[in-house]
This record gives sequence, C-alpha cells and structure tokens, in this order.
Amino acid sequence: MSASGGTKAIVAALVANLAIAVAKFVAFLFSGSSSMLAESVHSLADSGNQALLLVGGKRAQRQATPQHPFGYGRERYIYAFLVSIVLFSVGGMFAIYEGYEKIKNPHELEHWYWPVGVLVFAIIAESFSFRTAIKESNPLRGQQSWKEFVRRAKAPELPVVLLEDLGALVGLVLALGGVGLALATGDSVWDGIGTLCIGVLLILIALVLAVETKSLLLGEAAGPEETRKIEAAVVDGDTVPRIIHMRTLHIGPEELLVAAKIAVRHDDTATEIAAAIDAAETRIREAVPIARVIYLEPDIYSETEAAKGADSEATPGGPTTQDAGH
Repeated sequence: MSASGGTKAIVAALVANLAIAVAKFVAFLFSGSSSMLAESVHSLADSGNQALLLVGGKRAQRQATPQHPFGYGRERYIYAFLVSIVLFSVGGMFAIYEGYEKIKNPHELEHWYWPVGVLVFAIIAESFSFRTAIKESNPLRGQQSWKEFVRRAKAPELPVVLLEDLGALVGLVLALGGVGLALATGDSVWDGIGTLCIGVLLILIALVLAVETKSLLLGEAAGPEETRKIEAAVVDGDTVPRIIHMRTLHIGPEELLVAAKIAVRHDDTATEIAAAIDAAETRIREAVPIARVIYLEPDIYSETEAAKGADSEATPGGPTTQDAGH
C-alpha cells in the first residue's frame, strides 16, 4: 500500500481496537452492561474493518492482467465499501437490538467499576489511535477542512479510519454516560438508552462511508488542481494549440486515466502529430505522475463546430461545462 494509504494509522487502530474489544467484553461479563456488550462488538467490528482495509491494500498491488487491463487499484474502494456494510450491520444494528432488549428487560449493573475502568482505558487508547490517524492525514489534507478531506480524498483508508476512530470516541462517551446515569439513578434503562445512541451513531457513520466510497467506486475525476496541471501540460501553444475536450478518471487512488481530444495544425504530417502526442504524454506524466494511462486523440479544431456547442455524444457521459470553454 502506498504511503497515502495510511498503513500506520490502520495498524495503530487495529491494535488498539483488538485490545479494547477484549477489555470491553471482560467488563460486560462482570457487569452485565449492554453498553459494554455493544461497545465490545463495535470494537470487534472495527478490528475486522481495519483487517479488510489492509487486505484491500495488498490485493490492489497486483499487476494488471488481460482480463483486468487497468489493474486492481479499485479493490481498495471495494474493501472500504465493505467496511461501511460491516459497520452498519454488525456494529449499528446489533447495538440497536441490544439497547432495545435492555430497555425492555432492564437488570441492575454489577461490579460497576469494571465498565467504568475499561471505558476510561478505552477512551485513552482510542485517543492515541485517533491522534495517529490525524497525523497521517494532515500532510495529505493540506489546506482542506476535515469535511473536504473526507469528501475529496481518493485514497479511502484514512477517511475510513478517521471516521471510525471519531465514532469510537463518541460511542465511548455515550457508553460512559449511559453507565454513569444508570449508576446515579439506579435505573439500568439508561444503560439501554446509551446503547441505542451508540447504534444510531454507528449507522450514521456507516451511511457516510457508504456514500463516499460509492462515489469512488463509480469513478471520480481528477481534482481541480490536477486537472489544471494536465491542461497546462498538454497545451504547448505550438504543436498542441488547445484541448477540444478532456476526461479524467481515477482507476485507483494513485492511478489516473486521461483521455483527451487535442487540436493539431491542419498541415501537420502524421509523423509530426505522433511526435506531438508523445511529447504531450511525457509532459502530462511529469506534471501529474499518477497519470498512468493516457489516450490522446488528434483533431482539427473548428470554430464553426465549437460555436454549435459541446457535442453530447463526444464522450461517454456527455460534456462538462469546463469542456465547453475549450
């Protein structure tokens, strides 16, 4: 996995969650707290999710084959999408079921110091994991807000770990609140309410992850900065005076496909056109190294045709407003 895959953050989260899951389950056995059971399942699900991210990163490194000529980079998106499903079903739905059962059939907490002690330990451990994910993300985030980073990141691992760790910390606070209110009031229904809140939180995070990874699976274009670099690299003002239209597509987090129809001079020979295309491809790869697959089609620019507007059949999906300006 590349550095942008956040392997360090994933491993840190995996180790923390496995330790926390064991501690939470022991606390549940001693106390009977439904919040602790929900949280132990939550941590176990998170551990499985981090394992999925590591597997996805490993499988994405496989070489391209005749059946998959663009490689396996999107496997990272597939495994990130599986994470959202696991978080929704194993974490969220189980917590809601357990919370409902505890509210319906409440029973007194036993050995309260077990869940309280484990929750405090878990908050400290999750904070270290969350801090690692933040440190790994900051160089890639740049000037973007955290919301923009989660929405625009092409590598899914760090946004997944960030949201999981954030959800885990909030869930631990909810669990501690539920257990604390149950002890303070003597009514263990509060423990069930805390468990329900954990379930709702996990489902909301799972839905956010599903939406974002679905967009990556469908295929996202290069970011605005990369697009500008590609356009500047293609047009040299001489052999390639303009771009007629262009499409970009991420075929993996660090793999970009570029397809463009470029204008050439009407009196250029085939040899000159081929040389212009080769030179443009070299400039693109120098400007945007992740542009691994490049297809450039030469054409003669016509102001008359351009005045008619963009051709909706020019490329799959039709033109963009950006294209119409070329």
